[in-house]
Amino acid sequence: MSTAERWGAALREWAIPEEILRAAPESPWTYPVQVFRGRAEAAAADRTARGPPSPSVRRALEALPEGGSVLDVGAGAGAASLALVPHVGFITAVDPMQDMLVSFEELAREAGVPFATVQGAWPETTTQVGAADVVVCAHVLYNVQDLHPFVAALTERARGRVVVEVTREHPRAWMNDLWKRFWDLDRPDHPTADDLEKALEELGLAAGREDWVLPRLGHETREESIATARRRLCLTADRDDEVAQALGRRLWEAGGKWGIGPPEQQAVTLWWDAGE
Repeated sequence: MSTAERWGAALREWAIPEEILRAAPESPWTYPVQVFRGRAEAAAADRTARGPPSPSVRRALEALPEGGSVLDVGAGAGAASLALVPHVGFITAVDPMQDMLVSFEELAREAGVPFATVQGAWPETTTQVGAADVVVCAHVLYNVQDLHPFVAALTERARGRVVVEVTREHPRAWMNDLWKRFWDLDRPDHPTADDLEKALEELGLAAGREDWVLPRLGHETREESIATARRRLCLTADRDDEVAQALGRRLWEAGGKWGIGPPEQQAVTLWWDAGE
């Protein structure tokens, strides 16, 4: 079995048992659009403040000609691509969720950058977009079981470079002990960014890598953070006090925001140039 095949097999192990899903009052896999919009707004604020760019932004800018084009796959509200304003001249955003694209459109207009949007999954939407100078794909690949065609389509559409951003571990891995506590369910500890890097190498891509720390965005209230953790655990609202107790120090407040999990995420940027 190749590393790419093991990647897909490991992601399938993250499936939640059907009996737990049936009893869940809400889907544990959905993210409110406000979370993605908040990330995009934070990226815009960082750009305006002219602070040091993240490794993902820096590697994209290295390959982006002034006024060049960017394809943002799994764009959400556009955090990965809108961070490249004012150097980017045109952004194409691809995402399966219409409400995400609506938020992207609003923020792109505010940023004054021309854009197009395509609603649908990747790589099924490949034929609906043209080539771009830089292709970015941030915090998407832990949702991609069939890695080879997805990555191949990213590379095919890049005239210059592909820049991928992921967390070092699965973004839900920090909750594994909570699943054991509430459901006596053992959760996987793979795949990881190391596995992704190896899979890219097997696919013939000589990817550069940079590890860094990505601040975690918080919620407006303590209650909202607890409710988010509870939904991810497929629990009912009457369990909020138990969830808060189980979170312990992983329920935190900083700068007037409340969050869950480690306040800082270990992130990894991987990039490769088309044709290499």
